[in-house]
This record gives sequence, C-alpha cells and structure tokens, in this order.
Amino acid sequence: MKDKILIFIITYKASYRVKKVVQKIPFKYFKNKNYKILISDDDSRDDTLNYIKQIKKKYKSKVVVNYIKKNVGYGANIKKCINYAYKNNYSHAVMIHGDNQYNPKYAAIMLEKLFQNRKLAATVGSRMTKKINALKGRMPLYKFIGNIFLTGIFNLLYGTKFADCHTGYWAYNLKLIKNDTFKKLDDNFCFDIDLRLRLVYDKKLIKEIPIETIYGSERSAIHLVYAVRFFFKIIFFKIFN
Repeated sequence: MKDKILIFIITYKASYRVKKVVQKIPFKYFKNKNYKILISDDDSRDDTLNYIKQIKKKYKSKVVVNYIKKNVGYGANIKKCINYAYKNNYSHAVMIHGDNQYNPKYAAIMLEKLFQNRKLAATVGSRMTKKINALKGRMPLYKFIGNIFLTGIFNLLYGTKFADCHTGYWAYNLKLIKNDTFKKLDDNFCFDIDLRLRLVYDKKLIKEIPIETIYGSERSAIHLVYAVRFFFKIIFFKIFN
C-alpha cells in the first residue's frame, strides 16, 4: 500500500507567517507522493484567516482548511488534525507550526527517515543538537537554559539521550502510534512532552533530526507556567508509571 501523507499546519494568530510557511514546503519532494495539506486554525481573531483563504485559493484541492470557532488549545488542535488523518487513512503525518519558527524544508528529511526505517514511530526536529546554533538562531537565553535543564532531567529519569525534549516539530508513523494514544494527551502546550513520555514508556523509537533555530520578534505563548508543568509531568509520570 502506497504511503499517504498529511502535512498539517496548526495556526493561532499566525497572520502572514502562515503564508510563508506554506511557501517553504518542499513541494519537489512531495511531487510524486500522495499527500494533502491541512491547515487548522484555532479561532484566530486577527487576519490569519484571510491569509489561509489566499493559500486555499492558490493550492485548491491540495489544501483542506479546518477553522475552529471556539479556541480549544494547542494540543486539542493537534488532536483534531491527527483524528482527520486516521479517519482518512493517512499512514504518516508531519506537523508544522504556522508561526514560521520551524522551517518546513525539514519535513522531507523527517518523513524520509520514517520511510527508511519502518520501526521508527516518530522523528522530531532538534534545535539543540549543536547548542551554539540554537543561540545563533536567537533562542532566548532563558529558553536555552531551561531546555538544557528539563531535557537533562528527562534523560536522567528515562535513560534516553535526547538533545531537545521541547521541540514542537514532529513527524509521525501513524501505523505504529494508535489514535487512542493521542487522545489521552494534554489539550494545551504539554501535548508534545506527554507524547514523548508515552512513546518512551511504550518503547517506541524516536529519532532526532538536527534543524535550524528560528526566533523572530514574536513572543512565544509557552512561558514559565508551562515550563513548571513540563517539569512536574516528567517527574510524576516516572513515579506513577
């Protein structure tokens, strides 16, 4: 059976950046592949929807748009995209953030690694493989230090060797991860760390792919409160599982 790929882009107040994200998708790689782009917007009240409409007009049937009328949160938005993938029999999916902080060109590399090794459940983009590059990419110092600390705690507790436990750039082998796994995860910004914990616990293979770090002038929605939640999730999951 031929692989069927869903490229899903989650947006919230992404504005013009979502258009830049789509323009950077490596369409040459996907030319002879069975793929579709899903843009799922979590009730943006700015001009994001206007840019999404422009994208839809240009790419026509290759783009599906899901507009959520009441904000549900980062993780819940991802779940809606994943559920769409399962319902439509996609074998693989790659998640790209609409704020342009992850370069879509790496989607091709991340997916190709999954095709080359069918035992991999997921590939993740790592900004911290060469830590100096993260700083060159303007990652805020507090995020840089916090990432090193929390990733270190994760590796110590779970015997892993990850470089970046807090990336939001994922490609999934949906044949190896059940939809029920996603349904149990956090509806907000702890979704990614929840998934990593679950896959490690289930002894599913995750491979890190080095990526560039991109930080613009926009502020991230992930702040100290979520960093604290990350920390306690890592600790409590170890204690209670």
